[in-house]
Amino acid sequence: MKPLAVSREACADYERASRLEWLETNGAGGFASGTVAGANTRRYHGLLVASLRPPVERHVLLSRLEEVVEPDLQLATNAYPDAIHPQGYRNLIEFRIDPFPTWVFESAGGARIEKSLFLVQGEDTVVVLYRASRPCRLAIAPFLAFRDYHSLVHANSALDRSVREEGNAGALTLRMRPYAGLPELAVHASPDGRFTADGVWYFAHQYEVERDRGLDFAEDLWKMGTLTLEVRPGQPAFLVASLSGRTIDAAKVARLESAERARRAPTSADPFTARLTQAADQYVVRRKDGSPTVIAGYPWFTDWGRDTMIALPGLLLSRGRFDEARDVIRSFLTHRDRGLLPNRFPDRGEAPEYNTVDATLWLFQAAFAYVSATGDDGFAQEILPALKEILRFHFEGTRHGIRVDPRDRLLAASEAGAQLTWMDAKIGDHVVTPRHGKPVEINALWYNALRITALLAQATGDEVASASSDREADAVEQSFARAFWNAARGCLYDVAGGPRGDDAAIRPNQLFAISLPFPLLDPAQRRSVVRVVEKELLTPYGLRTLARGEPEYVAHFRGGPWERDTAYHQGTVWPWLLAPYVRAYLAAFGRTAESLAHCRRLLEPLERHLTSDVCLGQISEVFDAEEPFRPGGCPAQAWSVAELLRVLTVDLVEPAARANRIRRGDGARPEERR
Repeated sequence: MKPLAVSREACADYERASRLEWLETNGAGGFASGTVAGANTRRYHGLLVASLRPPVERHVLLSRLEEVVEPDLQLATNAYPDAIHPQGYRNLIEFRIDPFPTWVFESAGGARIEKSLFLVQGEDTVVVLYRASRPCRLAIAPFLAFRDYHSLVHANSALDRSVREEGNAGALTLRMRPYAGLPELAVHASPDGRFTADGVWYFAHQYEVERDRGLDFAEDLWKMGTLTLEVRPGQPAFLVASLSGRTIDAAKVARLESAERARRAPTSADPFTARLTQAADQYVVRRKDGSPTVIAGYPWFTDWGRDTMIALPGLLLSRGRFDEARDVIRSFLTHRDRGLLPNRFPDRGEAPEYNTVDATLWLFQAAFAYVSATGDDGFAQEILPALKEILRFHFEGTRHGIRVDPRDRLLAASEAGAQLTWMDAKIGDHVVTPRHGKPVEINALWYNALRITALLAQATGDEVASASSDREADAVEQSFARAFWNAARGCLYDVAGGPRGDDAAIRPNQLFAISLPFPLLDPAQRRSVVRVVEKELLTPYGLRTLARGEPEYVAHFRGGPWERDTAYHQGTVWPWLLAPYVRAYLAAFGRTAESLAHCRRLLEPLERHLTSDVCLGQISEVFDAEEPFRPGGCPAQAWSVAELLRVLTVDLVEPAARANRIRRGDGARPEERR
């Protein structure tokens, strides 16, 4: 597989190079990220963003490095008010991800120096390597932030400026603890290095993306000092910043690099699948207790219940990582409360938040996908009591007005000031898309949860629970089309029985009535829904969240927090929704060779996006609803990656191969097994 590469012309274009990002993760919630140009443009950019209570409590420790190949070849780039200084991007002739971020600089005399970096898995350690075509002397200044990754730091007298220097045969080591209460940072460098204690504040670093987002965008950073290293051909110099306490020397660095290259070896002959697989690795992390979970997106999301359950089949099951998938489901079930899973684990250790009606229902989908892929009836028997308990709370009523309506057996959810579905934007007390009543996808998920419980109960010999769940599912099936079918528009209401009556706005949520393992509607209705969604919502990068022409439609996702949040689900395109569209299309029009080829072509714009736009090797969270469909939100989003990977490896498998998978019980829809 060819490296993801940025041309010399693009590298020399600061506007372009500063908008292209890279991402490294350590499997424990920590990460490193920045731009091809080298300038940090987000408050979240940094070379060591450590998770102090994995996977949360992230802090930007090492913000950047400023390097000069003596006498005057600049490698670094930084933005200050009305100035870009230094301008190392002018000397940058290539950037590539091969398999981790690598920059190649060239001097006027033709000498080349290569810089690459990666994180060590499972610990807060970044390794930076320098290779040169000719002997040279390199001066490196580490710039420290030491602050929560959501905030910014400014020059202050509380910072402890002292640096302890240690020398041994393997490395020069510098230790600094700028603030009490935060960990000590160790900086290891090649053993022939020299350190000059010339620490000083640098003021007003400018983060342009934060300015665009309507947020504070200026920060002061502390220059720790200057390291001087000798770089010789065939003998890479290194700088390692770490909280781990590990010992470092050149041999150890070489072993770490070799292990990381081996870990990232491609696992598929299809480049798109291989790149998505590598991207997927970055979202699966371990909590402090060792249990696996899923980061919803980088750089600012942590682990969310809804996102985890939606992403789990693509991130884990599609790649055969069954043990981790099982452990994620098991772990989230331990956090259930009154029949609900947490929507979010807060970053600073507060109690989990349960403001969600769908995260718990998506767990049924994840559990069913796991059991279908593995045939693990033992796990089905293990979790069945929890699933039955969840159903009981939904029948009796739980938080936020979530309760089955005894008249039609549909699931309702309504609480003033609460955002309960995935369309969850809220600004202060203002809920942008409240969707109070009976949301369409919630009832599709509820119907599926009942059918799934019936099947799992039957498989484990609980005939009473199986029959009861099937009866309830039959009642939902009988009520669903009556409640949701909008004959005037040939599709489904987005919400039935809301405070203002049925909501006829055309949104993508109706697709889940067709795309889930147990679909609803008759064949003609399925086809009509897909055609309406295709006409009103489908774009090259996913589905609009609201049709053009609706009163609340917003075409662009940009501006400050209010502007962005009021556009978030009011037209803005979400790429993850392309996956349920594909499943619904195949359910409506059949799994013919023509249909499969059509659906595969729908993915091509996102394949180009992954290789050449925003965060290289990743898929963005959202796009504008109108051309040119500018990407926005998180530059790397778990369910964007996971759902595309699942489509490629499960949904678009050719019919003959799929038949083999069905015979193995691997990835088949329930109706295909009858």
